[in-house]
Amino acid sequence: MSTVEGHALSAELNAKIARLEARLDAIAAAHTRVKFASSLAAEDMLVTHVILTRKLGITVFSLNTGRLHAETLGMIDRVRERYGYEIEQWYPDAAAVETYVKDHGLNAFYESVDLRKACCGIRKVEPLNRALAGVEAWVTGQRREQSVTRTELDEHEHDGARGIEKYNPLAEWTEADVWAYLKHFDVPVNPLHARGYPSIGCEPCTRAIRPGEDSRAGRWWWESRDSKECGLHIPIVAVEGGEGASSALPSR
Repeated sequence: MSTVEGHALSAELNAKIARLEARLDAIAAAHTRVKFASSLAAEDMLVTHVILTRKLGITVFSLNTGRLHAETLGMIDRVRERYGYEIEQWYPDAAAVETYVKDHGLNAFYESVDLRKACCGIRKVEPLNRALAGVEAWVTGQRREQSVTRTELDEHEHDGARGIEKYNPLAEWTEADVWAYLKHFDVPVNPLHARGYPSIGCEPCTRAIRPGEDSRAGRWWWESRDSKECGLHIPIVAVEGGEGASSALPSR
């Protein structure tokens, strides 16, 4: 039986690992073009490890928002060094960023939920739509346990806005499962996790959490719990104007 730090992994976790590998194998076999969206945080490094060590035909990409921590960007190099793989990076439209900053200010996202979601729309949602243009399916590292907005997360859903399939193969995993796996397989992890950041996003929108706080309490901590999504996983994102284009900004 697999062991981690001298202890045997539970039969339940070994079964989850087997299901995860089987799911990812099946996803890769079922689609000609499929991508995995990685935030370079713990869950996504786990999925990246499975994809790359099993040599699956799933492209790993990340959204370089221009506001990420240096430690997060450093994970690109660590993946290259460990697996010999270059993670595909997608960037926001420079003109859209410039207009937002000119009209509202660099850190206007602190002022209202609408302005925060508008920033996420420019730096995350629109680049995601371009990254997924022409693919048949995409994979995420989301888990049900992560937040109140994800408790009903399905392992397989249809992304109707983009007309593609979406898979959340870690939906059933707990935080303890994730870290047991990462430690056992010595998977590279973002050093921010050791500093109290269980969930990692853009630097100005992420903080370390206090003992006993929800794992996503450090994301957009000035907002209520039920608004803490950036729009990447909201199924009503409108896609207009042809393949890959989108209306990422919320109504204001």
